Amino acid sequence: MLFGKSLFQSVVERLAEEAEEADPAPVMSAYRVSGLSSGFVAESVDHAPAEAFRLDAYLALMPEPMPVPPAAPVKPVMPDHLTRLAIEQIAEDLELKADDDRERLGEKRRAFARHNHPDGHHPEFRDKATTRMKIANLLVDEAIRRLGPV
Repeated sequence: MLFGKSLFQSVVERLAEEAEEADPAPVMSAYRVSGLSSGFVAESVDHAPAEAFRLDAYLALMPEPMPVPPAAPVKPVMPDHLTRLAIEQIAEDLELKADDDRERLGEKRRAFARHNHPDGHHPEFRDKATTRMKIANLLVDEAIRRLGPV
């Protein structure tokens, strides 16, 4: 404590006095906007920036790109499992067993959906995937109903 003041208070007062004594920097009001940390400067139009010149010089040394011919549309191939639309075939794919509990049936439903959900297939084959999902959900729901109430 210096003369009843803390060191911090004395430093703050000294800095305030120095700020009052210093001449403020001239402000160019034509290019300054209050509240912004920098001013606006008009760009000169008479020459291109150096970066653009360097980029143009670099690109001038590059060979012209070869035109790429458009690719022929590829006909999608239907996965083999989407041809299995019979109830017996879908039950076989689900691997349902008499001793499956609710948790196991839910796991089988999710695993089946990962491979057969319509969103995972080409639009041409979504109707078959939808049919497979409907039948699989019906079979799993029926197996859960046979288990009885929770």
